[in-house]
Amino acid sequence: MPEPGLVSVVIPVYNEEECLPHLFPRLRSALEGMNRPYEIIFVNDGSRDRSLQLLYEFYKENPKTVRIIDFNGNFGQHMAIMAGFDHSRGEIIITLDADLQNPPEEIPRIVAKIDEGHDVVGTVRQNRQDPKFRKITSRIVNSITNRITGLNLNDYGCMLRGYRRDIVNIINQSCESTTFIPALAQKFAVNPVEIPVGHAEREHGTSKYSIFRLIRLNFDLMTGFSLFPLQAVTMIGMAVSALSFLFAIFLLLRRLIVGPEAEGVFTLLNINFFLMGITMSCVGITGEYIGRIYSEVRKRPRYVIRREWDHD
Repeated sequence: MPEPGLVSVVIPVYNEEECLPHLFPRLRSALEGMNRPYEIIFVNDGSRDRSLQLLYEFYKENPKTVRIIDFNGNFGQHMAIMAGFDHSRGEIIITLDADLQNPPEEIPRIVAKIDEGHDVVGTVRQNRQDPKFRKITSRIVNSITNRITGLNLNDYGCMLRGYRRDIVNIINQSCESTTFIPALAQKFAVNPVEIPVGHAEREHGTSKYSIFRLIRLNFDLMTGFSLFPLQAVTMIGMAVSALSFLFAIFLLLRRLIVGPEAEGVFTLLNINFFLMGITMSCVGITGEYIGRIYSEVRKRPRYVIRREWDHD
């Protein structure tokens, strides 16, 4: 049962030994300034550096407000947040990255919005300090994703967000092996809102999201919340079939009128490679959905906890 008025802050941690010493004092100061009970849940997602040791030292200094969940491997950011949701006790749950690009000082504003009656508080990063290429691709992906999923989120990549307990309970009941938490919460929300928040350049450590991992994450998002990619594949197949039929008729009439000729061989090869590319893309999209079905049917645990530190 949630504790009345309690704010739970869930922070996934993966190889953040350089950021954690700077995060602790700022986070504690922001939460104590709200004058309400709080708990901080750190989820160590298989870190291979000194992150767990630093978390344990912070826990020993604050045993009544800090809790640690230690995974036995790396299960990903969203699974770490799911573990934090499963173990949280607060009426309000805040998610925050450990890299300090999203300031913890924004947490009181998110809590205030939930107190006003909103069940999900999303955030939009202002004056993003990321490379220009990443900002442009992020805008393009956000626009495409909104059209596919119909969720109308302005910033899918910002994990500084707030959720009311009833939304978190619904998310906990969703037993998906792969998911995207901001989109899932938006789908269940009745009165969501988005607010602008600050964004800082990463000063310590390096980003754990490579281009490949970002592409995988967006595949999870698009295939997990819409059937549009499959429907698009069907429509492309029908259009290509129709064009191929018309082109076959054109070649037949040309042969009857002009006669056989050897010209156009490279054009046909080019068309053949184009159709092969479409076929491979269609098979890949279909395989993505089949792979998700396979992952769900296996029903493996979403995460495995090795150890917990909790004052209770």
